[in-house]
Amino acid sequence: MIQNYLKVAFRNLKKNFGYSAINIIGLAIGLATCILITLYVKDELSYDRFFKNADRIYRINSDLRFGGGDLHMTQTSDMMGELLKKDYPQVEEYTRIYTSNGDKLIKKGNDFIDETHVAHVDSTFFTVFSLPAIEGDIRTALNEPNSVVLTESAALKYFGTQQVLGKQITVKEDNQEKPYKITAVIRDIPDNSHMNFNFLFSMKNVDYQWGQLTSHNFHTYLLFKPGTDYKAFEKNFDTYLDKYVLPYAQQFIEVKSMDELRKAGNYLRYSLMPLTDIHLHSDYSYEITPSGNIQYIYIFSAVALFILVLACINFMNLSTARSARRAREVGIRKVLGTERKTLIVQFLIESTLTAFIALLFSLLIAYLVLPIFNDIAAKSLSLKSLLALHLLPFLLLLPFVVGILAGSYPALFLSGFKPIVVLKGNANTGFKKSNLRNVLVVFQFATSIVLIIGTIIVYSQLQYIRNKKIGFNKDQVLIIDRAYALNKNIDAFKTEVLSLPGVTSGTISSYLPVSNSSRSDNTYSKEAVMDVKNGIDMQTWFVDDDYIKTMGMEMAEGRNFSKEYGSDSSAILITATTAKLLGYEHAVGKFIYAPVNDGNTLVPLRVIGVIKDFHFESLRQKLGPLCMRLGRSTGLVSFKVSPSNIKSLIAKVEGKWKAMAPGMPFSYRFMSDSFNDMYRSEQRAGTLAMSFSVLAILIACLGLLGLITYMAEQRNKEIGIRKVLGASVSNVVLMLSKDFLVLVIIASVIAFPVAWWAMHKWLLDFEYRVGISVWVFVIAAFTAVAIALLTVSYQAIRAAIANPVNALRTE
Repeated sequence: MIQNYLKVAFRNLKKNFGYSAINIIGLAIGLATCILITLYVKDELSYDRFFKNADRIYRINSDLRFGGGDLHMTQTSDMMGELLKKDYPQVEEYTRIYTSNGDKLIKKGNDFIDETHVAHVDSTFFTVFSLPAIEGDIRTALNEPNSVVLTESAALKYFGTQQVLGKQITVKEDNQEKPYKITAVIRDIPDNSHMNFNFLFSMKNVDYQWGQLTSHNFHTYLLFKPGTDYKAFEKNFDTYLDKYVLPYAQQFIEVKSMDELRKAGNYLRYSLMPLTDIHLHSDYSYEITPSGNIQYIYIFSAVALFILVLACINFMNLSTARSARRAREVGIRKVLGTERKTLIVQFLIESTLTAFIALLFSLLIAYLVLPIFNDIAAKSLSLKSLLALHLLPFLLLLPFVVGILAGSYPALFLSGFKPIVVLKGNANTGFKKSNLRNVLVVFQFATSIVLIIGTIIVYSQLQYIRNKKIGFNKDQVLIIDRAYALNKNIDAFKTEVLSLPGVTSGTISSYLPVSNSSRSDNTYSKEAVMDVKNGIDMQTWFVDDDYIKTMGMEMAEGRNFSKEYGSDSSAILITATTAKLLGYEHAVGKFIYAPVNDGNTLVPLRVIGVIKDFHFESLRQKLGPLCMRLGRSTGLVSFKVSPSNIKSLIAKVEGKWKAMAPGMPFSYRFMSDSFNDMYRSEQRAGTLAMSFSVLAILIACLGLLGLITYMAEQRNKEIGIRKVLGASVSNVVLMLSKDFLVLVIIASVIAFPVAWWAMHKWLLDFEYRVGISVWVFVIAAFTAVAIALLTVSYQAIRAAIANPVNALRTE
């Protein structure tokens, strides 16, 4: 019986090749999209779940407001983990990660290589995070200073073998070469982790003023004992603040209690984040690696489902639309005694077979498209993961689910024909007005229009970011990374590069208003004695007197730093936002007090200028307070350059570098690229949204093409009669097209509020955002109508210009 069903199914697919091709292509695109997004979502949801105790590991996050300056950090003080473990038995172990030292220069041969995936960690790191060792005892590997643990990739890179236990690597630190002993080698940390280290150095080599309970520079993780409720544990943070942080803070701030701090509009809060939530749910600053976004998981999952549903709707619509062709077959089989349930099984097998064929094509499409998808999504996905035990059943069941979902309504519809009616020739039931079919077409185009509107708004926001006045000139600024390698030659290097044609200015500072640059916050006061009312926490950037000019910033009041004023060493520049938070209408000449040494002493700094506001963080964040002080910060050197002969200029700059820092790696970037990196996730979302919009429209148009084709066939005689009676080609085209255009317009009306709600919610992630204009909806509706019209017009025109004699000769 099954063999007969399959034989009939194959025969019908071959007989109706055009119809079958439309169905298979539509389903294949839908399934391929579903497969790719499943791989993406699976990877995103898998982050950090491979750790043995992942369900018991939590990171402490910090939220701070003081004087209007807000900080939301993934870091805590150096003492917090130790104190919590001492006071609370629920804490089985803690560990810290310190990344504030940034990159490290590691020697290979006679040259140094810049390594970015480095960190200092506690000896307890491997107790909290279960990483398999290849060599060495990881439990004791970092107990001593000058010890380091390498991943297998790092060992192969520097030694050509994984057997490197006891060997040494040489690191350039503070302009000296320091040896570190390799005490263990571990497997590479998987890509689906929020940490990506290749070198783990002992925490005992960190040069830090330990015991600062209000300085937050360490990523602190807690491993709880089984059964601990982390939400209940968070209530202990108030006790921790009162017991440890408050007495420490009272050394340099007049504050009696944490309640007094809160009543003044300030706060210091700590919270716990599950390890497995960090990648998708964190919007905190100073993440070890860029975070994902759970919103995109929801959006892309919904898109995958909708695109698959669109393909299934095509199948349903086309199957019922061509019912007239199969009505006589159904009538004869019923007369010969075939039961309705047998016909239903036959039609379901046909739809499932179509889905299986589509699945094979979808795997081919996914395989061909995967490299492009990986490039857009910044992933390393592979179709091999589909063969994993937990995904293979999903893959095998997919065509059955799709086949039954898409084929159920046509099977019930076709098997319900009455043999007497259809054998008399009244088989026009297939394309009489079907409310369900109209609803399905509306759903298809409503989904497509929502995706079109989403794509337009995403790109509008990105365009807004590119064109918004951000308070500095990001274009044609050449940044030389890791300038500290120049040592005492850094000033000479700046002077030499400034002498090159096309270089107009230069500055030495690690602090830039883009990603991959330094950040530092400090507490200041309006008065000589700091309290909860006159204190303010703000970003503190150490710059030279050429910084403002090179960055293209403007002064709102006062002057810039100058070599002509020796007193500028005790001067300060603030932004307009800072002046407003301090309550100064005219800030120049006022004094701001800064703590020095142990924080007990405040020294006055005279405000000599107010800088016009500039965005030093992403436009997702509200502008906070910032000040600049004269000082050395030699991590980066930036030059304003002319756009002509860039390649030649970079080659000359590299030549200067090699002459002054032999053996040191030369690395450069442009500020505009670093600026764009801050919005890379939005750019990826925009590209994916556009791709999904095109796919949704393509699938919807395939359905329309099939429907208009069968509609024209069924109304062939009607068209012939109308032409004989004088109807023009345009009259016939309008008659065939208007029903579909009405459905697209209805779909637009339904899609508008849905799209507005979804994109309004997405835009709320940005503190500075574009408005949702009416023209966005107009363009989306016009695009959908135009595409629908183009799709149906070809077949409609073809039917309209056909010779009516051919249609009426049998009458």
